[in-house]
Amino acid sequence: MNQSNGLMPLYPHNPPLCQHNLAVGDGHTLHVEEHGTSQGLPAVFLHGGPGAGCSPFQPRFFDPERYRVVTFDQRGCGASTPHAELHANTTAHLLGDIEHIRSRLGIERWLVFGGSWGSALGLAYAQRHPERVLGLVLRGVFLCRRQDIAWFYQRGAGRVFPEYWREFVAPIPLEERDNLVAAYHARLTGGDELARMAAAKAWSIWEGRTATLRPNPNVVNHFADPYVALSLARIECHYFMHDCFLELDQLLRDVPRLAEIPGVIVQGRYDMVCPMDQAYALHVAWPSAEYVVVPDAGHSALEPGIIDALVRATDNMAAKFHAGV
Repeated sequence: MNQSNGLMPLYPHNPPLCQHNLAVGDGHTLHVEEHGTSQGLPAVFLHGGPGAGCSPFQPRFFDPERYRVVTFDQRGCGASTPHAELHANTTAHLLGDIEHIRSRLGIERWLVFGGSWGSALGLAYAQRHPERVLGLVLRGVFLCRRQDIAWFYQRGAGRVFPEYWREFVAPIPLEERDNLVAAYHARLTGGDELARMAAAKAWSIWEGRTATLRPNPNVVNHFADPYVALSLARIECHYFMHDCFLELDQLLRDVPRLAEIPGVIVQGRYDMVCPMDQAYALHVAWPSAEYVVVPDAGHSALEPGIIDALVRATDNMAAKFHAGV
């Protein structure tokens, strides 16, 4: 598994063991896949966004000979239907969906792995259902506080990427730029299809451009894809308009509920999407979790140092639980 630079790579790509389409009510159907081995350590992968959907590389953070990995496209994105739907799409609904999937698949407890929005969802799930969580692996920590949303969508990140910021704010008139999330929300939920798609692409490309330490056209092109952009922009903006449907500072407040859960926090030093003060705050509140700062990485899970830290984390969790610790 070791590369010449000493960093762990992703595990090889394998087709899924099986796929499911699960109706979860409110007109939503979730696309669920299982990867690895049916006898492996259960793990659930929580993707980012909200609204990003799953990608084929994501199960590759796990050893397919030791894990049974469950991935699913959250409401309104990826192969789940209806696409870009905001009705009955809240954090509470997603937490219920995770439990529905766990129960349907006959899993008692599992490792929870999440990055960016997936880290927030993973924390919320573990805090609500600690008895169902074997361990947590979190990357690019997002605490969903108003200051965290404002950093990326109002003031902060735009000072690091002024040329990208100029294109992000371009669809919004000057008189509406004092609240860009609200201005974007009006366009992303409005009846003008052309304005909706233009806003979705501007919103999504801004995120793709800032996700990596060095420019990565492949990442930007993925975010620019109209299908991805529409669900990502609409659902993210919907959640951010409602403080991610969480109580004030909920994710830090409820950290004591994680006391018996082993965890790993992986954070890129130069993460511009979710700056590392968020991961550091979680580390201070949850000192028993391993805290790994990758010195030459941004936000993306595909940065080499991030891959290395995450693969080592899942390998160590597999060793821990297969040994019965």
